[in-house]
Amino acid sequence: MTFDDVIGQQEARQRLVQMVEEQRLPHAIMLCGPEGAGKMALAMAFGCYLLAEDHGQQPESAMLRKMEHPDLHFTYPTIKLPSMGSDHKPVSDDFAKQWHELIMQGPYFTMDQWMKAMGAENQQAIITAGESDDLVRKLSLKSSQGGYKVSIIWLPERMNMECANKLLKLIEEPPSQTVFIMVCEEPDKLLETIRSRVQRIDVKKVDNESIRQALIDRRGIDEQSAQRISRLANGSWTKALEELQVGSENEQFLDLFKSLMRLAYARKVRDLRKWSETLATFGREKQKRFLQFFMRMVRENFIYNFHDEQLVYMTQQEEDFAKNFARFINEANVLQFYDLANRAIRDIGQNANGKIVFFDFALQTIVLLIQK
Repeated sequence: MTFDDVIGQQEARQRLVQMVEEQRLPHAIMLCGPEGAGKMALAMAFGCYLLAEDHGQQPESAMLRKMEHPDLHFTYPTIKLPSMGSDHKPVSDDFAKQWHELIMQGPYFTMDQWMKAMGAENQQAIITAGESDDLVRKLSLKSSQGGYKVSIIWLPERMNMECANKLLKLIEEPPSQTVFIMVCEEPDKLLETIRSRVQRIDVKKVDNESIRQALIDRRGIDEQSAQRISRLANGSWTKALEELQVGSENEQFLDLFKSLMRLAYARKVRDLRKWSETLATFGREKQKRFLQFFMRMVRENFIYNFHDEQLVYMTQQEEDFAKNFARFINEANVLQFYDLANRAIRDIGQNANGKIVFFDFALQTIVLLIQK
């Protein structure tokens, strides 16, 4: 894994390398940014860079190519399988095989892909206190190669409180030559004491040109299609990959969005209950993704009313629906739609009953659609 595998992000790359060259590398770094921006790709590339014998050369050892270096440690959210004992606290090593298979497919992946790899159903993945105990044990050992020990923590905001407090102590008193690289999407959910002890690097969305060129070079996409997909991706390489897939999840979400708005406009409460029951059958991560899609569609339909093509990022199918629907999203309800979706995401995250959450969501949509 090298920096060449990272799409765009030249500024972040240079900053990371410069810290090493100027001998001011902090013991804890937190890469923050939106999903699909390449934070994990940067973390893995930088971890390999630190572990390479010669920092002036790209990592070329077999151990680093296969992400099997003994001084490279991964921490990530896990679930509790039915086969695990009641006292067992799941740790990353329980899913090491699935994790290695996933990252070897590429450093750009989503939580949904990871959940499927673990065999999760309607569960939420977290990082347990058992993981922090395991990490303390691993990092207390001497480096096998006499250099750095690198700990990459994917989505530290998913740590439970006990784990977060133990990790805080580890960061405050780090083992010798240990570098923590956290990959975070929601830093506000982390303990303030942890945030204050790491050096934060904000990773911006990938620029459209880098996505366009990567689609052509890595995926063999024609120029015109690459141009369209790079705009729709809106700075996310994972989103660009989704657009390449036939029958993507977004098509299902669009159908659900259209059904919701049509049924709400017609005030068909009984059909809206059936709609909410359909959403309730999804896993919680998928429910959250639909609500994020919902917010994007609200935003795009609101912007569509300004009749400026440069501001709109929709597929042809989405735009076809917006031609007649966009006028119903206006200054009177656009922010309230956002608040509605964010409340639903919060409730789903707190394990609320999906049927109740989405039926209430549907009923509130009726109210908001009539506001002018």
